[in-house]
Amino acid sequence: MRMLTPDKDLITKFTEIVGEKYAITDPDVQTAYLHEQRDRWPGHSPLVLRPDSTQQVSAILKLANETRTAIVPQGGNTGLVGGQVALNGEIILSLNRMTKIREVDPVTNTLTAEAGVTLQRAREAAAEVDRLYPQLLPSEGTCTIGGNLSTNAGGTAAIAHGVARAHALGLEVVLADGRVLNNLNKLKKDNTGYDLKNLFIGAEGTLGIITAAVLRLVPRPRSVELAVFGVPSVQAAVDLLGLAYERAGAQVTSFELMTRMNVELAVRFIEGTRDPLDAPHPWYVLMELSSQAESGLRDLIEAIFEAGVERSLIDDGAIAQSLDQASAFWRIREEAGDVQKREGASIKHDVSVPVAAIPAFIAEASAAAVVIVPGARPMPFGHVGDGNIHYNVTQPPGMDRAAFMAREDDIQRAVFGVVAKHGGSISAEHGIGIAKREWLPRVKDEVALSVMRQLKATLDPNGILNPGKVL
Repeated sequence: MRMLTPDKDLITKFTEIVGEKYAITDPDVQTAYLHEQRDRWPGHSPLVLRPDSTQQVSAILKLANETRTAIVPQGGNTGLVGGQVALNGEIILSLNRMTKIREVDPVTNTLTAEAGVTLQRAREAAAEVDRLYPQLLPSEGTCTIGGNLSTNAGGTAAIAHGVARAHALGLEVVLADGRVLNNLNKLKKDNTGYDLKNLFIGAEGTLGIITAAVLRLVPRPRSVELAVFGVPSVQAAVDLLGLAYERAGAQVTSFELMTRMNVELAVRFIEGTRDPLDAPHPWYVLMELSSQAESGLRDLIEAIFEAGVERSLIDDGAIAQSLDQASAFWRIREEAGDVQKREGASIKHDVSVPVAAIPAFIAEASAAAVVIVPGARPMPFGHVGDGNIHYNVTQPPGMDRAAFMAREDDIQRAVFGVVAKHGGSISAEHGIGIAKREWLPRVKDEVALSVMRQLKATLDPNGILNPGKVL
């Protein structure tokens, strides 16, 4: 469907829904909504709307559907694949004023939050009643619940608690025609037909706009231990994960892989950062254990350390002795993307393969990348426990940035080919957005893609919701 560019009268009608103060037309004031953090897809929009209620979102979509006006929903604008960008002059619907936590229920272990609540605020609200909201992302102070659900975000705790989909018990969603789907139940068991909430989780706002969610909480751990290990190979890291599972089971709550380059860039670019171990190692593992028991966890992580050394899986390691030291260890991992950006251009991949295939995937993808661009510096890092690797490739020293980025399609084709060989996915936790839209038909089952298009046509027949994203 051809979208109409809103004229002055239509902009006035949209403005009346939210009030003039919350309808932004000045391009300078719009800047924060038009530029995503990778600076790959600059946007432009005649209007940014900032509703503060589900009723206002409903009125906006009703008018948009009637007038065939394209809408791009936006949360904290932390997405990495361009799903939140108004690339073709669409109206941006920002949910960052919908910040109410409607209820915290520690008996049922649920928290009901509006879409604009930040992940950090949701975690704080859970902590206030001695509970944990178990999703954890480096952008927690900015990313929002609505955005996390719309992209089915993962994070460093997914190994134990799952991705965003696993945390949502119920949703409130505004459909393309303005109707409100109220499915905010707190039930673990509800067998009354289709589980509609899962249509909208991971759909990147193309089927409806999530305005609130009932989130699952878990008991807050009484003890947490964190260690960083230098390991000789990726295979050793995978074997160490198996050892950790043998000894600690579900108490393994994070298991992150980093390269030596990751550590070196962190030391170079992050003020106050120190090398975590006395000598350099080709690979590093950041492992966190959490427990409901107040004691015994230190002995357990030390036992894993000792067993790892005995089995030649660990060359050296350090267990955090304080919260400050734990934060310093985590910062090396969490700032991986930022320090790589400061080093130069990088070609990024958010992929997943079966855990057992991680060593072969990294070896084969790296071999392919350096053939395509001699001197390229692969810097894979990520979540070993769930098979999600951020396979990033940094430009060679001295190479022209534009010349390097011109090889992006070639490197992606090679990397995605290795992913396919090992039965993996080209998008693990970032979504499709614009970045992978053209790749999706090449890797998705034809029938599955047809069903996706049918769902889009049924729920958004005028194509107003985030057009040009995902499909």
